[in-house]
Amino acid sequence: MATKVVRRHTNRSERSVYARPAGGPSKTVCAFWAAGRCTREFCRFLHADAPPSSMNPQISKKSSLVWTKDGTATGKGNACNATQKSNVSQTQKSNAPQKINAPQKSNAAQKSNPTQKNVCKFWADGNCVKGDRCLYLHNWFRGEGFSMLAKLQGHTKAVTGVALPERTNKLYSTSKDGTARVWDCHTGECGSVIDLGGEAGSLISEGPWVFAGVPNLVKVWNTETNSEFSLDGPVGQVHAMVVGNAMLFAGTQNGDICVWKGSYETSPPFQPAAILKGHTGAVVCLTVGGNRLYSGSVDHTIKVWDLYTLQEVLTLNGHSGVVMSLLCWDQFLLSCSLDDTIKVWAATEGGGLEVTYTHNEEHGVLDLAGMTDPESKPILLSSCNDNSVRVYELPSFAERGRLFAKQEVRTVEVGPGGLFFSGDATGLLSVWKWMDPPAAVKVESS
Repeated sequence: MATKVVRRHTNRSERSVYARPAGGPSKTVCAFWAAGRCTREFCRFLHADAPPSSMNPQISKKSSLVWTKDGTATGKGNACNATQKSNVSQTQKSNAPQKINAPQKSNAAQKSNPTQKNVCKFWADGNCVKGDRCLYLHNWFRGEGFSMLAKLQGHTKAVTGVALPERTNKLYSTSKDGTARVWDCHTGECGSVIDLGGEAGSLISEGPWVFAGVPNLVKVWNTETNSEFSLDGPVGQVHAMVVGNAMLFAGTQNGDICVWKGSYETSPPFQPAAILKGHTGAVVCLTVGGNRLYSGSVDHTIKVWDLYTLQEVLTLNGHSGVVMSLLCWDQFLLSCSLDDTIKVWAATEGGGLEVTYTHNEEHGVLDLAGMTDPESKPILLSSCNDNSVRVYELPSFAERGRLFAKQEVRTVEVGPGGLFFSGDATGLLSVWKWMDPPAAVKVESS
């Protein structure tokens, strides 16, 4: 009997099972994997692909995914009907950086001590003489399935924002050095440096528009018309911005949220609409979900605003530290804080929000971003105050890997085509990418 080996490229939409080196394929689904808790590298039971978690801007209110107190998923109410941070349209897929640098190999392909968990400080400075005998990691990341694509160097202080405007091949970044840099996505070269006139506190893009927050101003560029102008109104630094319901929201140092209404019939095309007051400390994060605006503040609270009436609806008091980042994902609101926690909020029957799960970290959490890996599994990027970014698979919070930096990572952002970005306090902007899964090997007997 002859054995014929047929190689088949895997379609991501199929519920495929990849060959496992130990135990062979099994018809029995691993109960621990189903609960998101299997830690075996070579489990002998089946790890079949779960149905993909929706990441579209409009999520069905019938979504069944929810965290419980132990981190498992069941069905419950709807808190957010919106997209994850930096949802990028399909038209931007051509913007992906190409051939910038050869990707670093995953740690699995390197000869390293399996106990290595932290970066060697001497290696980071180019002075480690122990080589393979070193007990610390000689790499800027650990984990499988993703790699570093490029390091973009130019900023001299902390990176505060990353944006990819639609229908361009440009990547924008801002920094506390008072500049915005425009990078070519294909070469990785910095094409221009824009003097902002002050430290940048935030950066976002919406369609062709790019918005940079600086003290007492929001600077605006249109990448299609090359026009630029400034929006007055903020008092102090603009720490966060978001666009929702054709309005631009900006969170400021004095606790206000400035609102501008967009219209092509006016000049400039953004006119003051309102100032939302309620926070007693600086507003440092904003996100939009469904018909709600969510704001996080130095005053330890999260406020919920009606996106149409611009009235305050709720105040959430679950954190004991500064609320650093907010993320609407599926029917949930995720929040992180300097109190060393990530909290998952879900809607109650009475129309409020309650914490349904709390994930504890050893350090304060600075930023959150959400995406899916090539197998459509939900991934949370969590920047912590220990110079690293955790890569979690949800809803279990199982750690898939970790990114490292010389100083704290102030911003994490996601892009099209499996790209994601991390900007640290040294001014380094790193580009990362999820790698396509290996093609399955099908063995047929003849």
